[in-house]
Amino acid sequence: MIVERPGVERRILESLQAGRIPVLLGGCAIGRTSLLLRVQQQLGADRAQYVDFGAAATTPERCLAAVLASTSVRSSQGAPPSSTTPRAAFDSMLAYFDLAAGPGGATATFVIDEFLDVRTFENFPGLRQVVRDLVARLAASPTGFVLASRFTFRTHRLLRDAPARFEVVHIPPMTTSEVQAFALRFDGGRAEGPAAQAPLIAALTGGRAGYAHLLLEGLTAMGPATDPIAALASLFAPEGRMTARCRESYEFRLHRARGYGALKAILGILADDEPQNLTEIAHHLQRTPGSTKDYLSWLEDVDVISMHGKRYSYDDPLVRLYVRLYARPVPPTDADIVREVRAYAQARLPQMTPTPVAVTAASAVSDRTADAERASGIIEID
Repeated sequence: MIVERPGVERRILESLQAGRIPVLLGGCAIGRTSLLLRVQQQLGADRAQYVDFGAAATTPERCLAAVLASTSVRSSQGAPPSSTTPRAAFDSMLAYFDLAAGPGGATATFVIDEFLDVRTFENFPGLRQVVRDLVARLAASPTGFVLASRFTFRTHRLLRDAPARFEVVHIPPMTTSEVQAFALRFDGGRAEGPAAQAPLIAALTGGRAGYAHLLLEGLTAMGPATDPIAALASLFAPEGRMTARCRESYEFRLHRARGYGALKAILGILADDEPQNLTEIAHHLQRTPGSTKDYLSWLEDVDVISMHGKRYSYDDPLVRLYVRLYARPVPPTDADIVREVRAYAQARLPQMTPTPVAVTAASAVSDRTADAERASGIIEID
């Protein structure tokens, strides 16, 4: 289900109309792909093409073939010539971008998701500086582009000296009204359904579209008893969908960084208590401030953590909740999940009354577990 973000979509289209290249930045589950697909819809499939470099960037030759095979936007000079080297294939793809046009010669637009994944080509001959080559070529191209990446820190570093045509757009969290409009698409659009819980949903998910989607689905499955905190606790069960989503984000970013083991240790330290400064983290890590600073910079590089006032904290609060629950030798019990979700909710919703929530959340988790056991007759232990 594609999330609609009218304000951000309008800014992207205005940037395109002004001849700029908007670069959308935001973390996992923020809704980048939904925004890109919405932009393609609004421009029209005959003059705008969505391309996911995260999936297509394998070898330059295969990437070129995949883009040409899937596009509905055609080159004004036909298909590019066949390529015999990786560099030639990459140049052919850039030439295709330059020559693409919509009906009647209208300007074509390529909406490129995870554009930094073109870095995959760096290991091929002649493509050592492929990312900077791509940026320079797009800046000079007559074609329109919308770029997106989940790596904010790396993108800022790349565009530091880039031509002025690039316009960075940080995707903001969904507002309460946007969450409410999205919620009306669930449960038959009943105003008294999940939509009535929009302020709580926005706060609990940090306004991230992907998390809001999961929580709204969980609330819809609960029926009339719409309790966002109980639904969140259920989603954080060991086999829950929020657990899987946060695990994906956690592992993805760590595998894109250096120093995997030490980075996991730092994330565990910040999961216990945040924010902390460099000295505090180094003390808990039992490493020198110099080496700890390197580890922290690697985590910043993949946007797992951010620094404000010389103190470090998680960029995504739900990933922190995931680490508190699952980055330990034994899986959490239902009581652990209820306790941690309740503490998370209390921190984000200070006005809430905790007691009923604990009872409801515990029931949601244990009832679902009992239902699964009755259905299968087998209790599985991972």
